Order: sequence, then structure tokens, then C-alpha cells
Amino acid sequence: MTRRCELTGKLPMAGQLRSHAENKTKRTFRPNLCQVTLISDSLQRKVRLRISAHALKSVEHRGGLDAYLLKARDDELSDRCQRLKREILKARAEAA
Repeated sequence: MTRRCELTGKLPMAGQLRSHAENKTKRTFRPNLCQVTLISDSLQRKVRLRISAHALKSVEHRGGLDAYLLKARDDELSDRCQRLKREILKARAEAA
């Protein structure tokens, strides 16, 4: 499984550790991924996602998973989240 956030698309980045003597050592900066269960209000079910801690704060700020997915661009969402977004749009259209 890739170390990638399903909502924001954050990936590991490469960099260097620099000592006091300016020695360079390669290292990776990994996103802080969490396995969380979020509730979709439109679909009335729980969804397990592997997202970064920053994305979790963004979901809470926007007012839930449905609001976040509807506002997010498709190119940064994973395939599962794109499918979930289409289901939410379909459920909202049926409710209206």
C-alpha cells in the first residue's frame, strides 16, 4: 500500500539530514497518515480512509466528509474517494 493520503494526495518527500559539520545524509519525509472512520451524512454509512492528520483537520473545518469531497478537485482524490464523491452527488440528486 502506498504511503499516500486518500484525500489530499500527499506523498513522501525526499530530503537530507544536515549535521553541524554540514554532512549530508539522505532521508524521507513521510506524511502523518491515520486510519480513520468517517461518517457520510448523505449515504448514511461509515467509510474507512487512510488520510493525513492535516486532511483530518480540513475535513472537520469544512463540516464533514461530504462537504470536503464535494469541494475537492478530482485529481487529488484517490479512486475510492472519487467513487464515493459520485455516490454522494447521486444521493443528493435523488433527495432533492
